[in-house]
Amino acid sequence: MKIALGSDHAGLDLKTAIKKRLADAGHKVDDFGTASPERTDYPDFAHEVARAVARGQDERGVLVCGTGIGMCIAANKVPGVRAALPYSEETAALSRQHNDSNVVCFGGRTMDWGLVMKMLDIWLDTPFEGGRHTRRVEDLEKTGE
Repeated sequence: MKIALGSDHAGLDLKTAIKKRLADAGHKVDDFGTASPERTDYPDFAHEVARAVARGQDERGVLVCGTGIGMCIAANKVPGVRAALPYSEETAALSRQHNDSNVVCFGGRTMDWGLVMKMLDIWLDTPFEGGRHTRRVEDLEKTGE
């Protein structure tokens, strides 16, 4: 799978560990940065990764900041992106099964890295169920106006 990856300075260390895990599993990784511990603005990286996924350049995206919250909010501003912030193995699976999430977000400062790696693996391996969930996912693309 081709995966877009990005983080701000607060997520750099976890992003680096995730990048290795993805590469070791045979995935192609497009790293959109950051590569430095110097302060950065998370929306810049979230938007780059989200646009790559929305354009179809990458199949899925992974974003990391201090909490994962800012990245998730920013990524969801890009049409076609369904970013999730799972907090358990079950929510990682459900975000794929029911919501067809195509971007996952994690908190480098607030989440247990062992759990993050489990959630990442589950998220990558879980297919979208379709069926009754398809209509709901289609509704997510509406603007809400």
